[in-house]
Amino acid sequence: MADRSGGAAKVKQARRPEVRLPPLVPWEEGGRLEPDGDYDGLEFSGADLAGQEGAGARFMDCSVRACGFDGTELRRARILDSTLAGIRGVGTDLSEATLRDVEVTDARLGGVQLHGGVLERVVFRGGKIDYLNLRKARLKDVVFDGCVLVEPDFGGARLERVEFPGCVVKGADLTGVTMTDVDLRGAAELGIARGVDRLGGAVISPPQLFDLAPAFAAQLGVRVVG
Repeated sequence: MADRSGGAAKVKQARRPEVRLPPLVPWEEGGRLEPDGDYDGLEFSGADLAGQEGAGARFMDCSVRACGFDGTELRRARILDSTLAGIRGVGTDLSEATLRDVEVTDARLGGVQLHGGVLERVVFRGGKIDYLNLRKARLKDVVFDGCVLVEPDFGGARLERVEFPGCVVKGADLTGVTMTDVDLRGAAELGIARGVDRLGGAVISPPQLFDLAPAFAAQLGVRVVG
């Protein structure tokens, strides 16, 4: 929340991933993902993975570029020390997945299911994600950098050292969220549809406090009459 002392608010910064990929082997063109598959040191470039089944798969030291993920099943997948650039898809299922030391750049996604997931040292840079479902997920050292997030659902999630520099956040659901060292000050736009009372543990700027005043008043049952 805003610092009432008038001094600079203290908040621990997120640790960003440092992904250094080894020499990669191109993934077999026309191949298909497999449940519980093991993908190590591969480059996925321009592949259409729509509707494929990769639940429980492990991706380690991989580069994924300009691939399609419409309806792709990746429940409980593990994505580790990897980069994803220019990916696109609607209805991708990453529920209960683990992302650790991952960079996601210029994604265009809609209705992504990441509920129950674990994200640690992850950066989302640029791009737009509509209706991102992060209910009951655990986010630690996660940065949303210059993204557009439309109606993200953080219901019941735990956020620790999460930042939103340059982001446009519209209609976020924070119901039941637990926050520790969450820095919202850099967000270009911050819209909260539900759960404004769960901002304890977050830091916001004075202009954001002004913008959120109607939501705070509504939460407290205060009527503002001119």
